Amino acid sequence: MSANSFDARSTLQVGDESYEIFKLDKVEGSARLPYSLKVLLENLLRTEDGANITADHIRAIGNWDSSAQPNQEIQFTPARVIMQDFTGVPCVVDLATMREAVKELGGDPAKINPLAPAELVIDHSVIADKFGTPEAFAQNVELEYGRNRERYQFLRWGQTAFDEFKVVPPGTGIVHQVNIEHLARTVMVRNGQAYPDTLVGTDSHTTMVNGLGVLGWGVGGIEAEAAMLGQPVSMLIPRVVGFKLTGELPAGTTATDLVLTITEMLRKHGVVGKFVEFYGEGVAATSLANRATIGNMSPEFGSTAAIFPIDDETLKYLRLTGRDAQQVALVEAYAKEQGLWLDPAAEPDFSEKLQLDLSTVVPSIAGPKRPQDRIVLANASQQFAQDVRNYVEDDDEAGKESFPASDAPAATNGVPTRPTLVTLADGTSFEIDHGAVTVAAITSCTNTSNPYVMVAAALVAKKAVEKGLTRKPWVKTTLAPGSKVVTDYFDKAGLTPYLDKMGFNLVGYGCTTCIGNSGPLDEEISKAINEHDLAVTSVLSGNRNFEGRINPDVKMNYLASPPLVVAYAIAGSMKVDITKDAIGADTEGKPVYLQDIWPTEAEVNDVVANAIGEDMFNKSYQDVFAGDAQWQALPIPTGNTFEWDSESTYVRKPPYFDGMTMETTPVTDVAGARVLALLGDSVTTDHISPGPVRSRPTPRPAST
Repeated sequence: MSANSFDARSTLQVGDESYEIFKLDKVEGSARLPYSLKVLLENLLRTEDGANITADHIRAIGNWDSSAQPNQEIQFTPARVIMQDFTGVPCVVDLATMREAVKELGGDPAKINPLAPAELVIDHSVIADKFGTPEAFAQNVELEYGRNRERYQFLRWGQTAFDEFKVVPPGTGIVHQVNIEHLARTVMVRNGQAYPDTLVGTDSHTTMVNGLGVLGWGVGGIEAEAAMLGQPVSMLIPRVVGFKLTGELPAGTTATDLVLTITEMLRKHGVVGKFVEFYGEGVAATSLANRATIGNMSPEFGSTAAIFPIDDETLKYLRLTGRDAQQVALVEAYAKEQGLWLDPAAEPDFSEKLQLDLSTVVPSIAGPKRPQDRIVLANASQQFAQDVRNYVEDDDEAGKESFPASDAPAATNGVPTRPTLVTLADGTSFEIDHGAVTVAAITSCTNTSNPYVMVAAALVAKKAVEKGLTRKPWVKTTLAPGSKVVTDYFDKAGLTPYLDKMGFNLVGYGCTTCIGNSGPLDEEISKAINEHDLAVTSVLSGNRNFEGRINPDVKMNYLASPPLVVAYAIAGSMKVDITKDAIGADTEGKPVYLQDIWPTEAEVNDVVANAIGEDMFNKSYQDVFAGDAQWQALPIPTGNTFEWDSESTYVRKPPYFDGMTMETTPVTDVAGARVLALLGDSVTTDHISPGPVRSRPTPRPAST
C-alpha cells in the first residue's frame, strides 16, 4: 500500500470497470515533465513506502531541474520482467535453487515465485545451419532441440512450477517483437490498480517496447532477478533529451534509413545514461512500426531508453495486434487522465534538444563494423573501397579487377583485389573477391517487426524474379522473421514463392544472424575465404555489426533495410554501386537496375493494408505459451523442485545455498578490490565473451 502522502489515490472509470490510479497532477511541477519522467513519478507515487521511497523522492521528480546533472537517486519498481533464453536461464536456475534451499530448511518451496510477472521468450538458440530450401525451417528446429534439450526441459518445468512466470516456446518469434505484438500492456492492470506498463529485460534491445509508450530497458541478470523478486532498481533521475521530429519520410526511404540517421545523430550528441524522448508534429507521421524500430536501436546510440508518448497511433497498433477493446479503452482513458497523451504542439521541459526533419532522410546503410557509421547508399561502394584497405594485406594488387573490363563498375578501380576461384560440391564454379556479399540476412527484431520494410523486401524479390534475376551463388540468404504473423501476411499476399525463389526461405523464428547465429558458410567458400584471407562482407537487416559477431569468416558487416538486403544478394558485392550500376541482367540479357525492382510506397502500403489484419495476430498468439508438439512432449519433473541431473553439462544446481542455515553471516565491507579489465572505446561483450552458440563449445552451467 502506498503511503499516499500527496493524496494522489483516485479512481478511473472505463466502461463498466473501475480502477485505482495515482494522479500525477497532485504533485506540483508534474505538468511540465517529459513523458518518461511522468512515468517514473507515477511509479514512486504508487510504491511510496516511507522508507525506500519517500515523499522527498517524489518531490525531487516534481522539482526536477532539467539543466542539472543527475544527483538524486530513486528506486524504480518495474511492473514486469522480460527475458530471452540465454540471459534468462540463470535467473530461473536461481529461483529453482532457492526452492531447494527453502525445502532443506524445512519451509514450503512453493512459496518461492517471482513477485513481478516474468516472461521468457526462447529466441536466441536457433541457428541458420540450413538455408535456401523449403525444409530449412524444420531442419533448423530439429537441430535446435537436439542442442538445447536440457535447457528446454528445465524451462518447460519452470513454466509449470512457478507462479507469475511464463515461457514462450521456441519457434515462435523474437522476444522484442513478441513483446510489442502481444506481451506489452501499455497500461498494466494488477490487483485492481491501473498504472503504466514498465519493465526491465535481460536483453539490451528491450527498448523496442519504448515505441509503444512503455518505459523499459535492458539490465544485467542480477538486476532482472532482483526485479522478479520485487526489489526496485536504484537509479539517478536522468537527463532527458528531447528529439523533435518534423515533416514526413520521402518516398524511397525506409524506417532503417531513418533509424540509422537518428543513431548517427545521437551518437555524435552523446546520450549515454540519458533518456531520449521523441516529440513534435513528426511523431504523428511516424508509424508505430517505425517507432519500435527507433526504440530498438537505443543501445546503439547509447541511451537508456528512447520513448514515444501514447497517441492515436498507439491505439491503432493495439487494436491491430488483437488487444481487447477494454484494454485499448483503458490505455486511452488512462493516458488522457494522467497527461501521458501526446500533444504534438507541446514542448516539455527537456535537458537537451535535437531536431530532425524527416524529409531530409536518404537511403543509407551502416558499417563495416559499427551501427553508428552511417553511409549514404549512393556513396557505399566508394566508402567500401576506402574501408577495405583496413582489412587486407599490402600485397593485394590495387587496380587489378575481378570483373571483365567491359563490365567493371567504376568503383572497382584502384580497389585491392584478390580474385579466387571456388568450385562447390555440385560442380558450380565462380570467382569471389574482397567485398563479396557472402551473407544476406533478413533478420533481427529491429526490422522484422516492421511490415513496411518486410513487404518492401518481398516486393523487391517478386520484381527481381519476374525479370529473371536471382541471388549470386556465393550468397547465403536467410529469412528469420520475428513472429509467425510475418509469414502469414507473406502467404496471404502471395509473396512467399518469390522470396523462396530468391533463396530467402524461412530458416527460423528467432534472433539468428544479428546475434551471430548465421550458421556456417558453404565449406568450399569458407575454405577459399580463409586460405586467401578475403575481406568478404555480410549485409543484414539487424542492429549490430561488430567485428566477429555475424560470422567468423566475414570481416566486414553492413546494416541495411530488408529490401536492400535482397538487392545486395542479387548484386553479390559491395563493389557494386547499386544506385547506379546494373545489379543483374534480365532473361533477355538487358541490364536491370535497382530502380527497376524497387516498389513504390503505394505498392507497399497496398499490401500492408490488404494482407495484414487483427485475425493474424489473434491466430498467432491465441495459445502462445503452449508450444508445438515437440515442446509439449519434453519430459519434465512434476514437483515443486527441479530434479537436477548431476551429469548435465548445462543445467546444474548452483552451490550458493549449500550448508546455509537460518542464522546469516553479517554483511562486511569489500576491501582491496582491483580493476580486472580496463577497456577502450567500442570494445563490446562480443569481443570479451562472444555468445557460446556461435562457436558451439561445451556448454557452461547456466548458473554462471
